[in-house]
Amino acid sequence: MRRFFSIAAIAIISICGLLSISAYAQETVKVGFIAPLTGFAAADGYSSLESAKLAVDYVNEHGGIKGKKLELVSYDDACQPDQASALTRKLIENDKVTVMISGSYSSPSRAAAVICQQAKVPFTSTYAVHPSIVEAGEYCHRIGMAAPIQGRTGGYFAVRELGAKRIALLIMNNDFGVSLAEALKETAIKLGAQIVYEKKYPLGETEFRNYLNAIKAADPDLIYAPGYYNEAANIVSQAREVGLKCWLMGDEGYDSPKFIELAGAAANGVFITTDLNRDSERPMTQFFLKNYKERTNIDADMVGASAFDAVMLVSHILNKVGTDANKIIEYWDTIENFEDCSTGPILMFQNRSAIRPMDIQIVLNNQFRYFYRYYEPEVIYLNPPSGGK
Repeated sequence: MRRFFSIAAIAIISICGLLSISAYAQETVKVGFIAPLTGFAAADGYSSLESAKLAVDYVNEHGGIKGKKLELVSYDDACQPDQASALTRKLIENDKVTVMISGSYSSPSRAAAVICQQAKVPFTSTYAVHPSIVEAGEYCHRIGMAAPIQGRTGGYFAVRELGAKRIALLIMNNDFGVSLAEALKETAIKLGAQIVYEKKYPLGETEFRNYLNAIKAADPDLIYAPGYYNEAANIVSQAREVGLKCWLMGDEGYDSPKFIELAGAAANGVFITTDLNRDSERPMTQFFLKNYKERTNIDADMVGASAFDAVMLVSHILNKVGTDANKIIEYWDTIENFEDCSTGPILMFQNRSAIRPMDIQIVLNNQFRYFYRYYEPEVIYLNPPSGGK
């Protein structure tokens, strides 16, 4: 009799446990997230993931998704496209995520986008710039700055605001660097500038003096050197060493406290294109900057801001239309003037890429500071209106 009672009790407890687990599963809405937590891009991956977690905490503290908890399921893609593909499949097939977010670079994001399009799971990249990410199909969006917009912004700033007539291009030879350089080059030439030097360098390069001496001989007004903060720090430091006095301009890849830490005083005076205005008085911008610093003891960067904004936007969509994939992508393309983000406002989505004001920041006294902002459609739209200058 005792044995029967014990078996029955265990069975009841087991059933209750299973029901409890099932109930918990039903009380969460899962969002998948990949980021490079190991390898050369680990600092960006850390920033991206911690910022996404900050946004998840914010959402859950403010009611979650229609009363359910938002759950972030994340994996390390090591910035490798093959790993990004495999992990995206795992998140979709095993973890049953409702939406996928890539907090990784362009190549892994492109790989993940293809898988999501095939599976008809809504996807967004955070800060990856390559145009082909959203070209995977209607389920794929971009929160960050598309390369054509960011490069065009740099071109307008160089020629119109700085008055540069002679521009040198020193380009990281990957999707990121090449797509940015192409956009700036096209814009600068259209606005009347001349490209006096153009070379590509491999990812991981540390010695730039030969390039820079050749640039010095070309006598440019400005050097545009799209790349990541490790290489950028070496470029600007060595540019000062060889005596270059021209303007130096980079991109979102410079937008990291690591760039200033590595480059030191040589970073001062460098311009970057970005969408994170640290001097903004917008409440969500200041919330992100303050709380990220408190959470990590590290100053926030554009990479993290883009991941934060991706979670905030996805949460907004899920609260509006629920978890049906078709309703998600239909609503996504109608969004206008989204303010609950750190880099916004997001004015609209055009060809599934976010459109927002574009900022130029300058490094002053070893800090990123606001310098200039573009609102003009001919600069910030993915497809500028016909007749734009």
